[in-house]
Amino acid sequence: MKLVFKIFFFLFLPAFLSGCASLGKGMVEGFLEKQDETDTRVCEIWGKAFGGLAPFLDNKLGKMKVLMVHGVGDHLPGYSTQFVEKLARELDLPVMSAQKKNITLTSRIDSNKNLGNLSVVRFLSKDKQKELMFYELTWSAITAKQKEVLAYDNSGEYSFRRAEINDLMKKFSNDTGPDPIIYLGESREDILVSFAQAFCWMIKSDWQELPDGVSQACSFNDDTLAKNLAVDQYAFVSHSLGSRITIDGLQRIASLIDKRDVDFRETLKHKTIPIYMMSNQLPMLQLGRALPEVNNQKSSYCRPGGENYEKRMLASTPIIAFSDPNDLLSYAIPSGFVDKYLDSRLCTDVTNININVAKIINAFNFGKVANPLDAHIGYDTDERVIALIAKGIGNSWTAKKVNERCNWVETID
Repeated sequence: MKLVFKIFFFLFLPAFLSGCASLGKGMVEGFLEKQDETDTRVCEIWGKAFGGLAPFLDNKLGKMKVLMVHGVGDHLPGYSTQFVEKLARELDLPVMSAQKKNITLTSRIDSNKNLGNLSVVRFLSKDKQKELMFYELTWSAITAKQKEVLAYDNSGEYSFRRAEINDLMKKFSNDTGPDPIIYLGESREDILVSFAQAFCWMIKSDWQELPDGVSQACSFNDDTLAKNLAVDQYAFVSHSLGSRITIDGLQRIASLIDKRDVDFRETLKHKTIPIYMMSNQLPMLQLGRALPEVNNQKSSYCRPGGENYEKRMLASTPIIAFSDPNDLLSYAIPSGFVDKYLDSRLCTDVTNININVAKIINAFNFGKVANPLDAHIGYDTDERVIALIAKGIGNSWTAKKVNERCNWVETID
């Protein structure tokens, strides 16, 4: 039974039954079946047209490469399996590598550090002409040690004293709540280095050259990076805190870009790298943080002829932000947020997608309700979210389900 129904019955059913003893099993089953009759979940899009991943799969000179960055909570390698398999089906890529490749990430400065795991899988079309390389970053090993301070609270000594629902919620809180706090502390730099290492490996190697089963650091000073960067296409998929990590990781690279290899720096300036953010939390995670090194200067850095145009990091960074209004931890990106709170050198544009990934039900006339947990974690299995990432909006290859079930309001400069 879904958590929301457990909570609902726990809180309300005894009082309801005391006034209506005739409520039987058949009525409850009928009620639940009625909720599944029609799917009226909202999908509203505000932003510019975007192409998704599909147009870049038959890149004859390079590859389409996607990096996924998870959010709060302990994750194990393989957490993205359901998402990437659905994505591959949407993109008509039925062939995949027999084995994944795994790299234990570490620092170039301290090779004894475990900065998480990078798992890589390869998908191809039946005729082998289209290819997607999917990189999964698992960084939670960095925070797991610090979260052990709360492990006692999940033990039988304490958990048996709680009511069942409260115990489930407390364990969920102990798993997810500490990560944003830890990220603001000493571990932040290690997490950002983990992201940078994953990005470096994504740029550095094609499938054949990728190492497997090693603990190894990647260097941005490698000559092959600029060559691959020029021909490959890249995208990020992130969830909750992972979106903050992705933005901070890119801003960290931007702050160091003058120290990078000249060819790499110049090539990066011409790249467009979209970020597909699920359960976007950028506004909340901005609270209490300093402003970026360069802000409110988008025109100067991003428009040809601008005073600082040659100092930009990327040609553009489209953000496609998915938010379920019933997700208690998700926020749309408001007007003006990008200019003030994101580094101008990223040249960011935002598409906000207001989408119900959790079903809304009428809870026996107590009011409409949606499971907030489903609303937070359901993005990566929602067929409309996957179709939008795969094929975008406002183009000839946009998925039929998106055209039929999503309302798009195009914005222009």
